[in-house]
Amino acid sequence: MIKRILILCGTLLLSTSCTTVSPWERGTLSDYTMRPDRDPLRDSLQDHIYFTQEGASGGRGIGGGGCGCN
Repeated sequence: MIKRILILCGTLLLSTSCTTVSPWERGTLSDYTMRPDRDPLRDSLQDHIYFTQEGASGGRGIGGGGCGCN
């Protein structure tokens, strides 16, 4: 059973690969919808929730502590 799991994990690791991006595909990858920071309001709300729950400040310029006051 353990051998099968190790073989499966090894096969999965070896089957992944890197690929080159053709020049005509770069336009698709640089599209606005592919950007992870395309919605600044969503990013700031997620940062606020994260830093409120973690009780820490910093990381992306948001101040405050765990109480949610700032």
